[in-house]
Amino acid sequence: MELIFKNSAFFKVNHTCACTALCAANSVLVPVQGEYYALEGITQLLQTIRLVQKLFNPSLKIEGVLLTMYDARTNLSAEVGQEIRKHFKEKAYKTYIPRNIKLSEAPSVGLSIYDYALTSEGAKAYVALTREVIANAAED
Repeated sequence: MELIFKNSAFFKVNHTCACTALCAANSVLVPVQGEYYALEGITQLLQTIRLVQKLFNPSLKIEGVLLTMYDARTNLSAEVGQEIRKHFKEKAYKTYIPRNIKLSEAPSVGLSIYDYALTSEGAKAYVALTREVIANAAED
């Protein structure tokens, strides 16, 4: 597991330990790429979450659903966004992470987006997401 925010309860988990993490987690943030096949993938993820809730962790909840690699220029991204908002309603974050070359380049040089390109649209989107997640947590 990779710590995302120091002194917090937010973690990024790779696929191999996802089920173990879901068993121990209070909630999960679900990223959904702005592409058609992502909708099929989210169906499988929801089945996994329901199974974990049933067998191991009944208190597990979906914290929110985040559109990623969103391209506002395409109808496909807009349609995926509509489907996510329709199905998840208030759980769909208002913030989305756009397709952004700086977000792709940052890991290739071993830097976070904040260290690589703080003023990029991708970095601004992650700052907005952080604010939204904190605001939502304060409401709960």
